[in-house]
Amino acid sequence: MSTPDHPESAGLPIAAVERETGVAKDTLRVWEKRYGFPQPLRDGAGDRLYPSEQVQRLKLIRRLLDTGARPGKVVGLDSAELLSLLNQRPLSPSSVLSKTNLQAFSSPATLAPLLNAIGAHDPQALRYALSHAQLRMGLAPFVTDLVAPLTTAVGEAWVQGRFEVFEEHLFTEVITGVLRNAIASLAPLPIPQGPKVLLTTLPQELHSLGLLMVEALLALEGCTCVSLGTQTPVGDVAQAAVAHRADVVALSFSNVHNGTVVHASLRELRAQLSPTTALWVGGSCTALYQKPLEGITPVQHLTGLQPLVAQWRHTH
Repeated sequence: MSTPDHPESAGLPIAAVERETGVAKDTLRVWEKRYGFPQPLRDGAGDRLYPSEQVQRLKLIRRLLDTGARPGKVVGLDSAELLSLLNQRPLSPSSVLSKTNLQAFSSPATLAPLLNAIGAHDPQALRYALSHAQLRMGLAPFVTDLVAPLTTAVGEAWVQGRFEVFEEHLFTEVITGVLRNAIASLAPLPIPQGPKVLLTTLPQELHSLGLLMVEALLALEGCTCVSLGTQTPVGDVAQAAVAHRADVVALSFSNVHNGTVVHASLRELRAQLSPTTALWVGGSCTALYQKPLEGITPVQHLTGLQPLVAQWRHTH
């Protein structure tokens, strides 16, 4: 677009838009090229300036992405269409974006060195940085305030085409090792202070990192965790719950699942579990939070685990 006569009043520079919207500068450029939006003006030096109307649209787009929407489905929509979609969608837990995490997104310096290490194919540097961050922050803040937003940022980078699948896998392997070492280093309690929790996913769900984050937070609460990994059939989950005498079965779902299938699977599992075994579910699948299912407790945010454990202690 043409250069305005008064650039200082024409709009915000790209760094300010990144802070205002939580959309990274690289993402803004990719969208501009791929989807034709945003359409910034240019100042006298040729730098981008974003009019306020476009900034407001970008904020709406960011909110929709936080609910699990894909950029290709929403970036080209006008404000009225975006607002209409937002009114139809519940707040997604997929982002796990507390105020602290939003600040992490609006301050790229927090995540940039970690993302750069992934892009540079340097697992040693990534592992070193994450391990030291865990030691400095403590395990719970490390999971909720760094690993969760970093995982979202890595997924976003893959959607943008900045990362290939093997780079996303590199991140997953490194962070898995860091979290497992942190969990293993926790001193065992002489008497468990929380429920015994069976952790897994159902078939077709390949993502294990969410389970590991949950395991770390539950271990801090004094829970005994038994992880079956991913893709466990419903009948096997029920058998494992009996074999391990689990007080709770915890399942993770990403947004790849059809809501109808998720509900049917959960009802089937609930029917096979003992009435005394709690069933907790979480992840980025919005169907989990659209309507309550009897005997099933949705956990929208990682920070909701501690109150659930406290409630379990109170009732038991």
